[in-house]
Amino acid sequence: MIKIYKMDQWMLIKKSTICSFILPSVILCTVIVLHNLNKSNSFTSITQKQSLTEHNQSAIYQVTNDNSQHVIDANEEKACDLFVGKWIRDFKESNYNNWTCPTLPTLKNCLKHGKDSDYIYWRWKPDNCELPRFDPSMFLRAVQRKKLAFIGDSLARNQMESLLCLLSQLETPVNKHRDADDKFQTWYFPSHDFTLMVMWTEFLVVGNERIVNGTASNAFDIHLDKVNGNWSDKLAGIHYAIISSGNWFFRTNYLYKGGYLIGCIYCRDSNLTDYGPVYAIKNALSTSLGFISKCKECEEMVTVLRTYTPSHFEHGSWFDGGYCNRTQPLSESEVMSLNGRHAWRIRESQVEEFGKIVQSVEKKKKKFVLLDVSKAMMLRADGHPGSHWPRVRDVSDCLHWCLPGPVDLWNELLMVILNK
Repeated sequence: MIKIYKMDQWMLIKKSTICSFILPSVILCTVIVLHNLNKSNSFTSITQKQSLTEHNQSAIYQVTNDNSQHVIDANEEKACDLFVGKWIRDFKESNYNNWTCPTLPTLKNCLKHGKDSDYIYWRWKPDNCELPRFDPSMFLRAVQRKKLAFIGDSLARNQMESLLCLLSQLETPVNKHRDADDKFQTWYFPSHDFTLMVMWTEFLVVGNERIVNGTASNAFDIHLDKVNGNWSDKLAGIHYAIISSGNWFFRTNYLYKGGYLIGCIYCRDSNLTDYGPVYAIKNALSTSLGFISKCKECEEMVTVLRTYTPSHFEHGSWFDGGYCNRTQPLSESEVMSLNGRHAWRIRESQVEEFGKIVQSVEKKKKKFVLLDVSKAMMLRADGHPGSHWPRVRDVSDCLHWCLPGPVDLWNELLMVILNK
């Protein structure tokens, strides 16, 4: 049986004696909560452990003294990092398609708009074990009578749209609320009394768009020390919160702390320090995790941090001719040539802040999990809509993910985290 432990009851275990210690007490019978604090600068240097056989189903997560997250099999006493692996060919059909998912949005319906289906036939393979395929029955049992919220930008919505399609193969969800821009949505699965939500926030913290001569400028004033109430005021009653951010920081933005302008991102103002996106992403995440750690209305909430996933534009960006026409996953050397090092620095900054918050709440009930999808998604330049969506002015979408597609991996990993 998989068990969960309070933050102060996690066990640090040596590589050679993975199961030789006994935790002092068991709190709940559910999924373990852990984190990945790997600070490697490259994919290949991430620690790898012994293999798990495919038939073994009983596994728990544990933290080792090399600060990496692993699955520990209760029978074989071996460990595996689910986030370290590669994409392999897999010709099994996806769990859903554009005919069987009633909620699939047309903007992500890449097959309908002519994309070749070859991108679907790849599966994430951890180096030393097997990742279970998504099982809607298992997922819905884990979240029965619960509320789960995705908190973030359009990529958070992208993950929710994937999960809706995956779960709708077992039960058709009922739409309870959606605003005009689809930024706030609530779906309900009556047979399981499960509520699924998405809450929009560009930066997690307060960000106000600058208006110049009555026109939106696409530049924001970001208050790095003020959490955005659009989501923080709605945490009461949420059992699982999956938070993410990153991509809205890559534009001209102005940074504030304590109400004072301290610098900018890409502003080209000689009177301001350009701190760059990494600094801002890290500070905004620190503020957000700090708020959750002190939130009295969410004492029993499990917070899942989904790490940064970059776009794969080549030869430009959204509105200057950028495109993504890759037809298979990238090699690791190709990733690094496509600005992969910068994306990895963002991931590392998020993991660092995550580690700090875990240490600060180890005496409390708060539970935090790292959903580290950065490496896997950095490889999948072939999984975006590209030109295969209802385009405006020949703009390619190399940020969001096709459905079905690689983004479904996020929910397979989430299922493992939540499974009891």
